[in-house]
Amino acid sequence: MRLWSIHPKYLDTKGLIAVWREALLAKAVLEGKTKGYRFHPQLTRFKNFSDPIKAINLYLFFIFLEAKKRNYDFDKNKFYVSNIQTKLIAVSKNQVSFEFFHLLKKLKKRDKKTFNYLSRLKLKDLELNPIFYLGKTKFDPG
Repeated sequence: MRLWSIHPKYLDTKGLIAVWREALLAKAVLEGKTKGYRFHPQLTRFKNFSDPIKAINLYLFFIFLEAKKRNYDFDKNKFYVSNIQTKLIAVSKNQVSFEFFHLLKKLKKRDKKTFNYLSRLKLKDLELNPIFYLGKTKFDPG
């Protein structure tokens, strides 16, 4: 399960479709609708949020918006958002760095154009999925 902290605009087609599916699975797990993946580490930050279902729904919403920009037909009935909020969950610089370089490795093999564009970006300039903000997490050392 890969629930990217980086903004979905950086994902190629395969990545965007995959994160949509993974986030829907995460939503089912958080809602108690499936027995698998309940202890997956990618769910921890959602579980630790005061309202995990609200957080995953907002996460899906921002993926949906990116898909809509690309004229993809993602089902808006798969999530519910009553009010748009941002910067709910802290994510560390280390996590963002790990994700970015992991994505670059994937893109180098499957989407050279996106790889070439993203490899020129500076880590400090990356945008996050709007539900995340760069901050100290309880998993950070020190």
